[in-house]
Amino acid sequence: MNKKETTLCLKNISKTFRQGNETLQVLKDVNLEIKPKEIVALIGPSGSGKSTLLQIAGLLEEPTSGDIFINGESCRDANDGLRTAFRRDYLGFVYQYHNLLPDFDAMENVILPQLIAGVKYKAAEEKAKWLLHRLGLDEREHHRPAELSGGEQQRVAIARALANTPKLLLADEPTGNLDPNTSDNVFLTLLEVVKETGLSALIATHNIDLAHKMDREVSLKDGKLIDARATKFIANGENFY
Repeated sequence: MNKKETTLCLKNISKTFRQGNETLQVLKDVNLEIKPKEIVALIGPSGSGKSTLLQIAGLLEEPTSGDIFINGESCRDANDGLRTAFRRDYLGFVYQYHNLLPDFDAMENVILPQLIAGVKYKAAEEKAKWLLHRLGLDEREHHRPAELSGGEQQRVAIARALANTPKLLLADEPTGNLDPNTSDNVFLTLLEVVKETGLSALIATHNIDLAHKMDREVSLKDGKLIDARATKFIANGENFY
């Protein structure tokens, strides 16, 4: 696929870290393309490099080698200002912990990033209302994070990530801190809203059942990225990871 036809293209990405006198290679020649409106699950055991890969895809960390293309544009030589602009204009982030601003209510947490991006207050308020409504938070708009449940807080964080209509959503174990039932409900709502808004998404998760609900699954193993669905049917047609 032509890089211009992808929302995200990771090309030959490698990442090494120094630990004392040793070099630890976390990512080895990783290649990944995500098409417009495609939702991709990123799976793999703890410590496999999922968070590192998401940080690199989100221009929050630089690879040791390789290039990142966002919406067809290379970010290899982008300075700090350009990387910030890429994140503002194209990317939305959801983390395992919601990181909401504690002194602002749900509505304000979703309005604020829009104001920073230059959106007029009335338009930002209307977008925040729609997102919070879609995520089932109509009656919680004016509650601060401490007054919300864990699932409600994470749904506000999802609304905030979608507020500026990014091209690509990057989510790192977005329901990892929630109980299983709440996690499933929040995750399914996230997938529904992403599909409705026509975004692309790369979502790291340990939940294989939820990963199966996405368009594609890729897995990190020994620093390499593989197509999980192409390699999971191994013995007598049984699922295997």
